[in-house]
Amino acid sequence: MSTSMPVRPLRLVAVTLAVVAAVGACGDLHAPGSRSGAAPSPPGASSPPGASPPSGSSSPSAPGASPYVEPGAGDGAPHYNENNAYRREGDMAPAHAKDAGREAARIRPVIERLWEQRKWDPAAVRTALLRLGYEEERVTQDGKRLGGTLTVTQMSPRWKDDGYVTPEGTRVALRVHDDACVSGFVQKSNFEVRVNGLYPETGCLEPPYGH
Repeated sequence: MSTSMPVRPLRLVAVTLAVVAAVGACGDLHAPGSRSGAAPSPPGASSPPGASPPSGSSSPSAPGASPYVEPGAGDGAPHYNENNAYRREGDMAPAHAKDAGREAARIRPVIERLWEQRKWDPAAVRTALLRLGYEEERVTQDGKRLGGTLTVTQMSPRWKDDGYVTPEGTRVALRVHDDACVSGFVQKSNFEVRVNGLYPETGCLEPPYGH
């Protein structure tokens, strides 16, 4: 009588080998990012050095950055250029700017001497500049400007404590051409004489802040 191996043990061996092969296949390792659809890094994980953001993604804006910053805006405030257009002087023709420079060279020594003499009231400044041959511009009650090209006025009021105060001193302006001026001031602390273009609302005189 011939003998043979039982069938059941052979089937068990075959099943066991198949299970081991399947488990081994599931355990294959892949380098992160080596295939498309790789799972994202867990929250809080940092990217490796030199890693680039995914294509199409945008970097976050800096904290507090305004989306309305205008080119050339002084402080980056919305509509800065529009709101400060009244303080922007006009352009001067080169020849007219040169003429204004010559008049500034005449006015500067007079203003400096008045400052050294501690004379910065409008009456003293007006008298000294009229001696240079300028004629003072007059403004009528209805706002019309008559006469000459020289303007002599007090300093602009400034806010202090709980109200406006007008500091000691005098502002001056000379219209040399329709696009070129000499302007300046003299007060206790300092003085200034410079060449400038016309301002949209105030002519040769620089407008005050807080318009």
